[in-house]
Amino acid sequence: MAIEGDKYRNHLIGEGEKATQWRHGAPPTYDLVNKLFEDGRTKEWPKGSLEETVQNAVKTWEMELSHKTRLGDFKSVNPAKFKISVNGRKGLSGEETLAMGSYNALLQTSLPPEFQYYKADTETFESSHDVFRTAFPRGFAWEMLAVYSGPPVIAFKFRHWGFMEGPYKGHAPTGDLVEFTGMAVLKVDEELRAEEVEVYYDPGELFAGLLKGEKMTSADSVDSMASRLQACPFLKGEK
Repeated sequence: MAIEGDKYRNHLIGEGEKATQWRHGAPPTYDLVNKLFEDGRTKEWPKGSLEETVQNAVKTWEMELSHKTRLGDFKSVNPAKFKISVNGRKGLSGEETLAMGSYNALLQTSLPPEFQYYKADTETFESSHDVFRTAFPRGFAWEMLAVYSGPPVIAFKFRHWGFMEGPYKGHAPTGDLVEFTGMAVLKVDEELRAEEVEVYYDPGELFAGLLKGEKMTSADSVDSMASRLQACPFLKGEK
């Protein structure tokens, strides 16, 4: 079955992607999370607006980071200059971010281990995505809330959300909306490729929702996972 282009993300198909190495062997599909996004977004930006352009650009580079295995295949970032920092931490290069995965990059913390609700240092790229795909089987949607400055330095506010319909680290699904908001500063080149990204947000907003569910027994965990796999055997989507 041919994969159509995605209306929110570029560089999924076409001549420029013929040599792309995809993490799962083929371009991803975003039907589930696109529906979640469209049903739950609080803003619908005009076509061609700065807000829509930046929103789609961020969705595109997140897609590339999650699904392309070689930085040289990225079209939405400048591979030679790309760097991301979170909450004032040391910046990570494109290769470092690609190796650890976006979740691990965004959830690094200097808190003592006993206060870490997610231990980025012990998770791999694959395990980190499994954790959140399990907790959010319909995906983890992202929207632009406001853009405060235009290129080359773009400051904006964003929102991330999903429904906790799967377990998280032994906590039972609640079915509740889990969301957080944040700010970011994005520096781009003349082709609007991302060069530097600074993200600021409170991880406590995310974990407050994920930890609401009761702690499960081992049997509960197995039954919950079996039910999820029966209903949806394979999910790939936005973060």
